Amino acid sequence: MQDKSIYQQLAEKLEIGGRKSKLVPRILERLLDESEARLLLAAAPPATIEELGVKSGLDIAKVEAMIDPLFKKGVLFKSKKPDGTRYYRVRQVLQLHDSTAVMNNPPPGMLDLWKEYTRTEWGEEVAVFQSPVLRVIPINVSIEPNSQVLASDDVVNLINQASNIAVTKCSCRAIDGACGQPVEVCMQLDRAAEYAIERGTGRKLSRQQALDMLEMCEDQGLVHVAENKQGVGHVICNCCHDCCINWTSVRTGVGKFASPSRFRASIDFDKCNGCEKCVERCIFDALTLTADGTSVAVDEQKCMGCGVCRVACMLDAISLQVVRPEEFVPA
Repeated sequence: MQDKSIYQQLAEKLEIGGRKSKLVPRILERLLDESEARLLLAAAPPATIEELGVKSGLDIAKVEAMIDPLFKKGVLFKSKKPDGTRYYRVRQVLQLHDSTAVMNNPPPGMLDLWKEYTRTEWGEEVAVFQSPVLRVIPINVSIEPNSQVLASDDVVNLINQASNIAVTKCSCRAIDGACGQPVEVCMQLDRAAEYAIERGTGRKLSRQQALDMLEMCEDQGLVHVAENKQGVGHVICNCCHDCCINWTSVRTGVGKFASPSRFRASIDFDKCNGCEKCVERCIFDALTLTADGTSVAVDEQKCMGCGVCRVACMLDAISLQVVRPEEFVPA
């Protein structure tokens, strides 16, 4: 009972998703022993090893021995300052989900519990997001030539601006993976790349390797998603239809977690022959065959402006056109 109590305490310290969850304490229990949970409870605000020992009541030598394993599990992070390194615990359930799902040698049963969480509890938690955390980035080849493409719209630009690039497993497909799509395609940029490489969950990519991987993901019908912010950000996800938790709010209309790009698919009816290859590709059900069967129509409310449909069109009948104001920039 004491073990369960400490895991519940730790779950309740997590922002967004831990306080009411029945599954997060069970996930933490699979992941941590009681001493590790005690140390994490002490690791907020960021603290030195000595401070963690005092706050947790654990011997300094034991604290030192626990730091690296907790870092590699993805629940303890480093804040390196000129006056020394301080450590702080994982701050929210989404961060816990993404960091622990890609850890090396996950404990038995943990990924199954995450799968149950995403299917039974995440839909309720996503309702708390009132501004988008992520945004869709269109595939470059599908942009209208006369459209003003902002730097934050351009996935190749994000890669070219990054000083360090790594690739890790997609946390959603590491947990589920029923779709059979590639798993090692989640790109980490700059500080996130350095973290993944140091932790041993990511491998370094050259700029060309990253661009080749983006092209492969486009061919596979995966959707590029980045943080909803200006500039490079820290991650470029390549998301599938069924495993990915990013689309829960898109499908249910509850809360705001992922926003569309500034673009929407546009059909050239003179070129379209109604082959439906694009319909099969669209993961948002935004494309349907017209009543007469001669072409495809776009549901403007469902289209996320990803451009995946464009890759499938051999007749060049689909383009992406700006539908949001030109001055629009991410939050």
